[in-house]
Amino acid sequence: MMDQNQHLSKTAEAQHSEKRKTRNYCNGFKMFLAALSLSFISKTLSAIIMKGSITQIERRFDISSSTVGLIDGSFEMGNLLVILFVSYFGAKLHRPKLIGIGCFVMGIGSILTALPHFFMGYDLELSIMPGIDYRYSKDTPINPSENSTSSLSTCLINQNLLLNRTSLEILGKGWEKESGSHMWIYILLGNMLRGIGETPITPLGISYIDDFAKEGHSSFYLGNLFAVTMIGPIIGFLLLSLFSKMYVDVGYVDLSTIRITPKDSRWVGAWWLGFLVAGLISIISSIPFFFLPPNLDKPRKEKKASVSLPVQNEEKSQMAHLTKQGQNVSETVAGFFQSLKNILTNPLYVITLVLTLLQASSHIGIITYVFKYVEQQYGQSASETSILFGFITIPTFASGVFTGGYIIKKFKFTLVGIAKFSFCSHMLSFLFHLLNFALICENKSVAGLTLTYDGNNPVASHINVPLSYCNSDCNCDQSQWEPLCGDNGITYISPCLAGCKSSSGSKKSVMFHNCSCVEVNGFQSRNNSMKLGECPKNDQCTRKFYVYIVVQIFIFFSSALGSTSNIMLVFKNVEPELKSLAMGFHSLTIRTLGGIPAPIYFGALIDRACMKWSVNNYGKQGSCRIYNSTLYGNTFFGLTTGLKLPALALYVVLISVMKKKYQGKDIKTSENERKSVNEANLEPLSSDAAVDRETHI
Repeated sequence: MMDQNQHLSKTAEAQHSEKRKTRNYCNGFKMFLAALSLSFISKTLSAIIMKGSITQIERRFDISSSTVGLIDGSFEMGNLLVILFVSYFGAKLHRPKLIGIGCFVMGIGSILTALPHFFMGYDLELSIMPGIDYRYSKDTPINPSENSTSSLSTCLINQNLLLNRTSLEILGKGWEKESGSHMWIYILLGNMLRGIGETPITPLGISYIDDFAKEGHSSFYLGNLFAVTMIGPIIGFLLLSLFSKMYVDVGYVDLSTIRITPKDSRWVGAWWLGFLVAGLISIISSIPFFFLPPNLDKPRKEKKASVSLPVQNEEKSQMAHLTKQGQNVSETVAGFFQSLKNILTNPLYVITLVLTLLQASSHIGIITYVFKYVEQQYGQSASETSILFGFITIPTFASGVFTGGYIIKKFKFTLVGIAKFSFCSHMLSFLFHLLNFALICENKSVAGLTLTYDGNNPVASHINVPLSYCNSDCNCDQSQWEPLCGDNGITYISPCLAGCKSSSGSKKSVMFHNCSCVEVNGFQSRNNSMKLGECPKNDQCTRKFYVYIVVQIFIFFSSALGSTSNIMLVFKNVEPELKSLAMGFHSLTIRTLGGIPAPIYFGALIDRACMKWSVNNYGKQGSCRIYNSTLYGNTFFGLTTGLKLPALALYVVLISVMKKKYQGKDIKTSENERKSVNEANLEPLSSDAAVDRETHI
């Protein structure tokens, strides 16, 4: 009886212990899922903030598009610095803590990116110096006789004396507040640090879920994880829209004195606020990971059969594992290079690698500069562009991925069928892409750039356009950029170059009168007064913008249709044991040859379309004020076409080679391939080739 009671007592204790383990396991796993979800949200938020702030950073630091492209590519540089360490040692270390450290470093990187704003200070003088004209806070009259009108230069015979005097004053008051001409390097370093911190989150987080999720539940958790991740881009686009409308020095200056609007090419929004928010969220998301165990004890019923083996077998298994870990390093290295040789001599893998690299490069270039393109081509503000792309990209991309996965599963495509489906979806995307060439707007009518200064005749080149008799006696500074719009629909570079003799009003309501260059344009009988700001785009360009938005929706959707099949082609054309290496090498190639150089060469070609550069405080070329719209559009879309077209040609080659390899084998292998198709929605998520959510957002 006593033995029976003792047995019942032990059974009860065992059951209680098992319940406690189950409860601890559930709590720990739920905490990990919640923390990982927040970290995914923070990393996608940071990515969107960086992509959307490119134009603001370019203007704030007076740098070219190619330099901004280098800053954008620094994220991939940081990623590559630690990717091998994470891939090899990550699974052997404390994975939650490593993810926590990554989130913390990512947060510090975002905050470091915002710090130059505080280092550079702000200027309370409204400068007429070319390099400081992005600071607008307080109207300071240039002409002492016009104390209540404007700080802007008008056509005066003795203006050269006033200009020299004012320049010397600014040299003492404004330049001393500039911390240096290379402050953008802090942004590059911050973005690189963000790339370092982001590296362990995806691979280690997904492997942890796969190891400790209940049997058969991994795909469910991963699907929920990536669904929740979409919150990051949504928040990012909303923040971009909000902060872009705020002036860069918000909180430091009286905003009622700012006379330019967010649509002005010199407007700089509060770009730094987005990085501070993203950095704080990243740091907060890191905290829970430091309280999680390296491993979670699954309940006994969830453990595999090996757990129920005798202790002796478990000890033998551990010894075997230790022996395996202690194998000769040289054999491991030799095996690695042999495996690498196998995938690089596989023609199907190499063709797929090259065509996805071409596609990824075009996507990266478009995503990096699409905000800038819409602002310059269609005259939209950064705020409007951000909210617009937030509304169209996320639902379109998500529905495209879902539809593509459903079609593959519904029709049970073979591997050759998957390649054909991918080709068709990207061919459809390419055809829609060609419509962009028809939606390029004509150049604005700008006196001194596209027209002669009198506005009567077009010019062959925007370089060194000679002065006209309407402004040749005004002693104007031709490097100045203070655009104003005439009743004739022509934009003039500055009041002085427009031949304006007087001005009235203040702040945003400044008006200029007696503008001789407007008079000689045949508008003598009309009011030749002019207001600050560039002339808006014409109605035809506005209509093209609405069509452009519709075209982008079709492009995003058709590209997303083939995203799942693209990933499957990467790892289904190699031996099963080489799948992980194939995916890892694919991700490494895309990051190295796509993520880093693409923003740089896209930016360099875009710079060639600039018609008017600013001049920074050190007398060097700064950021671009206005582009040749036609050249910009043809360059931007021409380069993406040059990358997409060879990729489509390689699809034809790939399908041809696959048909020869799998000819007569489709019936035998179709069952295995159909099983692989069912993994379509899981594999892209659970591998590093989810190819850079950072790159393809």
